[in-house]
Amino acid sequence: MIESVGKGRTWVLSGPTSSYALHLTDGDELLHLHWGPRISGADAEALADRGLPPYWPFESPLDGHEEYPVEGGPRFVRPSLSVRTPQVRGTEWAFADASADGDELRLRFTDAVHGLGLTLHHRMRDDADVVERWVTVAHEGDGPDLELLRADAAAWTLPQRDAWRLSQLHGRWAAESLLVRSPLTYGEKVLGSRRGHTGHQHLPWVALDADGATEEHGEVYGCALGWSGSWRISVQQLPDGLVQITGGAGYDDSGLLKLAPGQSYTSPVFAGLWSAEGFGGASRAWHSWQRARVIPDAAADRPVLYNSWEATNFDISEDQQRALARRAADMGVELFVVDDAWFGQRTSDRAGLGDWTPNPDRFPNGLRPLADEVHELGMQFGIWVEPEMVNADSDLYRAHPDWVQHHPGRARTELRNQLVLNLARKDVQDYLWEQLHTLLGSAPIDYVKWDFNRCFTDAGWPGEDYPQRLWVEHVDALYALLERLRAAHPGVAFESCSGGGGRIDLGILSRTDQVWTSDNTDPLDRLAIQDGFTQIHPARVMAAWVTDSPNVQLNGRFSSLRFRFVSAMAGVLGVGGDLTEWTAEELAEARDWVELYKKIRPVVQHGDLYRLRAPEGGLSAVQYIRGDETVVLAWLQAQHYGEQPPRLRLRGLDPAAAYACPDTAQVHRGSVLLHHGLETGLKGDMDATVIRLRRIG
Repeated sequence: MIESVGKGRTWVLSGPTSSYALHLTDGDELLHLHWGPRISGADAEALADRGLPPYWPFESPLDGHEEYPVEGGPRFVRPSLSVRTPQVRGTEWAFADASADGDELRLRFTDAVHGLGLTLHHRMRDDADVVERWVTVAHEGDGPDLELLRADAAAWTLPQRDAWRLSQLHGRWAAESLLVRSPLTYGEKVLGSRRGHTGHQHLPWVALDADGATEEHGEVYGCALGWSGSWRISVQQLPDGLVQITGGAGYDDSGLLKLAPGQSYTSPVFAGLWSAEGFGGASRAWHSWQRARVIPDAAADRPVLYNSWEATNFDISEDQQRALARRAADMGVELFVVDDAWFGQRTSDRAGLGDWTPNPDRFPNGLRPLADEVHELGMQFGIWVEPEMVNADSDLYRAHPDWVQHHPGRARTELRNQLVLNLARKDVQDYLWEQLHTLLGSAPIDYVKWDFNRCFTDAGWPGEDYPQRLWVEHVDALYALLERLRAAHPGVAFESCSGGGGRIDLGILSRTDQVWTSDNTDPLDRLAIQDGFTQIHPARVMAAWVTDSPNVQLNGRFSSLRFRFVSAMAGVLGVGGDLTEWTAEELAEARDWVELYKKIRPVVQHGDLYRLRAPEGGLSAVQYIRGDETVVLAWLQAQHYGEQPPRLRLRGLDPAAAYACPDTAQVHRGSVLLHHGLETGLKGDMDATVIRLRRIG
C-alpha cells in the first residue's frame, strides 16, 4: 500500500507489519523518514515536520539522512550515484515527478547539465514486509556520452541507536555461508566480490540489530542484493552514529557503462526487510517472500536426485550410468543426473569445455537412449553443463580464440585449465543459445545443473572502446540466456552451481529452481553451512547430498548413513555416492530414508523454518511447520560425560493443542513442547533423528 500525504511530497509504503516513509523538501532534497513498525500518513508528516537536525562544522546536514546520496554538493558519505562527462563529474538534481503503479512508487529526478534522468523505484507488496528498491539511470540529453561510474540500487538508512551489531555470511570454497556477528564500529565495512560472480567469500546480505536481538526476539534490519556478478555492499557508521548501507553491481567506481543519448541502465534489486521477531522471524519473512515472488515455480516440490559425479568423475560410460540409474531408481530417486564428462573430448578437466555435443565413444547414439531408459525407470533425466567457460583444448577455442576474455599482449590466465567466454559478445550469446537449445531438444532432458567454476581474471575485450561494460553485460546476457531457455523448454528445471556456493543471490534464484549450496558434502560441516544459508534463503532451494563415508574429498571423516541423510534432509535431498559400492543393507536403509523424506518434503521445502539450536557442537536442531504438520531434524555431534542431550523447546505451536507422533503414537501437549521441550533420544557420537508431529486438537 502506498499513501501520499503532505501536499504529495511525503510517501508511506506499508506491508503487513512494517512501513517505509520518505519526504521531499522544498529544496528537492529527498530525505529518509522511517523504516520499522507500521505508521500512518499523519505519523510520517510529523516526522517530516522535524526537519534536519543540527550539524557540526565540517559535517554535512544531509549525510545519513538522504534517501539516495549522490556525488556532488555538501555530501561526504559514500555516494550511491557517481556519473561524469568529459567536463563535469557529480550530480545536482531537480525533482521532476512522482507516480505510483500498483504497489510501486516512482520518483523521477533530472540533471540538466548531464542530460540525466534518474528514477528511484520503491515497491512494498501488501503480503510482505520486504521493500524492493532499484534505480533507472537514463541519458535524456543530446550531449556527450554519460559515463556511469557507479549506480547503486539503493541506500538504506537505519534509525538512531546506541550501538549496532552486524551479521554477515562469509567463507570460501567448501566453507560457504558461515555466519558471523560483530559490533559495528565507526567507519566503513565493505563486503563484496571483484571476481565476476557472486563469490564464495560473501553472500550479498547483511543484517543489523541494536538491542541484542535473539533468534526469536528483537528488531532486525536486513538487506539482500539480487545480482550475480561483481558487487559491493558498504555499511557506514557516520561520525554522529547514524548508519547507512549502500549496495549495487560492481565492486568499485571504475565504471559500469557508458550511456549514449537515449540509452539507460536499470540496476538490480536491493531488497530490505525489518522484523520485530528476531533473526528467525526475519528469515521466515525472507523465505516466504522468495517462495512467493522470486523463485520460479516455487510451489512445486523439488525431486530427490542422484548425481553421478562422485561415483564416476571423468571416467564415465553409458553402461556405467545405466547401472547407477537402476540402483538409484530402486532407492526411490526421482531425478537421475549425469554430471561432467558426457560431452566433447572431456576425459579430464583439461579439454572439452565449449563443445556441447555427446562424446561419440561414450554415448555413440547421443543422450537419448540413456534418457529414455531413465524415464522408463520412473525417474527424470538431467545433465551438467558449464556454458560460460571453455578449455583451450576444445574445438570452440581453436575456432574462436577471440571469444574469451583477455587483454591484448597479456598472458591468458587459466584457472582449473579453463578460460572465460566473453558472454557480452553477441556472437557468443548466439552460439550458446544454439548449442544449448539444440542439446535440450536432442533428448528428453528434464534438468540442467549449470556450473561456473572460475573467477574473472583477464576481463578484457580487445577492440572494444569501453571494455569495462563486459562485467555488467556478461551477467545481463547470462540472465537473458537462462530466461530464453526456460521459455523455450518450460519443462526443464535449472540448478545454479559455481564450484558449490559461488553464485547464490536473489538474481540467480529468480531464474533457477535450486542452488548447489557447497561442494562440501561432509554432513557435519554442512550443518553450519546450512544454518548460515537459511538466514536469508529457504530450504526449498538448498540442495544437499548424501555421499560416501569416509568423506574422501575433504577430511576422511566417517559418519553413519543416518547422520548423512538427516543432514541432507534439511533441504532438497540428493544422493551422490558410488551406489555400486553400497551394500544391500545400506541400499535398503537408504530406501527407507528416501521414503521418509518424501513424507516430510512438503513441510521442509514449503514450511516455516525455526532454528532451534545452532550447530556449535553438541546438540543442534531445526524445526519446520506447515499447517498442522511439524518436522524436527536433530543432530548430536558428540555426547560428553554420559550427560543426556537437552530437550528441544519447540516453537510456533499452539499451546492449547495436542500433537501426535505417527511413528511412536505418542501424544504431546503444545504447551509442554513449547516450555519444557521434546526428548530426542539421541546418544553417542554423530547421531541424528527425524521427529514428525501432527496437530490433532
